[in-house]
Amino acid sequence: MRDPRLEKFAEVITGYSIEVQPGENVLIEMIGVQDPEFLKILIEKVYEKGGNPFYNIKDPRVTRAFLKGANEEQLKKQMIVDMTQMKLMDGYIAVRGGDNITELSDVPSEKINLYNRLYSEVLDERVNNTKWVIMRYPTPSMAQLSGVPTDVFEQFYFDVCTLDYKKMDKAMDALEDLMNRTNKVRIVSPGTDLTFSLKGLGAVKCSGKRNLPDGEVYSAPVKDSVNGVITYNATTIYNGTTFDNIRLVFKDGKIIEANGSNTKKLNEILDTDEGARYIGEFAIGVNPYVLHPMKDILFDEKIAGSIHFTPGQAYEGVADNGNRSAVHWDMVLIQRPEYGGGEIYFDDVLIRKDGLFVVPELEALNPENLK
Repeated sequence: MRDPRLEKFAEVITGYSIEVQPGENVLIEMIGVQDPEFLKILIEKVYEKGGNPFYNIKDPRVTRAFLKGANEEQLKKQMIVDMTQMKLMDGYIAVRGGDNITELSDVPSEKINLYNRLYSEVLDERVNNTKWVIMRYPTPSMAQLSGVPTDVFEQFYFDVCTLDYKKMDKAMDALEDLMNRTNKVRIVSPGTDLTFSLKGLGAVKCSGKRNLPDGEVYSAPVKDSVNGVITYNATTIYNGTTFDNIRLVFKDGKIIEANGSNTKKLNEILDTDEGARYIGEFAIGVNPYVLHPMKDILFDEKIAGSIHFTPGQAYEGVADNGNRSAVHWDMVLIQRPEYGGGEIYFDDVLIRKDGLFVVPELEALNPENLK
């Protein structure tokens, strides 16, 4: 018997997130997920809406073996194959999971950086020219990272991913509008005092159309406007390596000092290319069900009372500050009291304190009003 939660989830994905239309080509990628039943349901949902489903099944263990021996010419040819496929697509669904989040941790940095540089073109094609949505899939390893039993985590997962995103979307209008009108931003927390400008860059609300779970409004700083220091208090993982207590110092937009639990590898990543030491995204997280880090950025960047401030690639289009990089690394700072608190100021006006919005037009985004 099929799990009705999967049926509901697949309907959210195909009917709301990417709104499959008749005749559209939709690529479904299962990455590290061994659940053919869910893939079957997604395929059936695309067919129901008149679309044409395509699918890839990938495994991080296979990717590790492939990358450890790959050469540049080989990766270029593989990129051409994948780019050809992506150019044929109107929609893209990525269902990601796996049993080991550190599967790629021993792949040499130069291989990872080469892969990221080459595949940035495929990423740009998908982001800019398809309707796309990315999600994690509940696994025992994710439950373990969250510190709860598997069935408890599964129910949390489906609650988060199928909440009333239309309600969230409407509540985000005021924050999107305010960010559109804001020039100066100041972020203050323990170990953090950061200023930058949003002038002229605009903002984008994310309410289930790109990520599941979702719940953020993002912009980007004027590229050379960032000054000060930020200390992130959520563990972050990049290409299989875990980092804690990352501290970045900025001068005129550029990261001039970076340290943390693995300072050497951190700086290797930030030296991938020139754009990796500049910021491509600033976002405010508001999902009322996501409260604590679980080492999965699709969840962690949506934490209620958080921000993320992202070294690397900016999104093209709205909120595009022109920064280009093979890196896009969302790092999270939580400002609720149990994580040290903090404030956000827009044009010298306090808009959020200790994770709660304090101006009337934004209070609809506080957790009690979104659940």
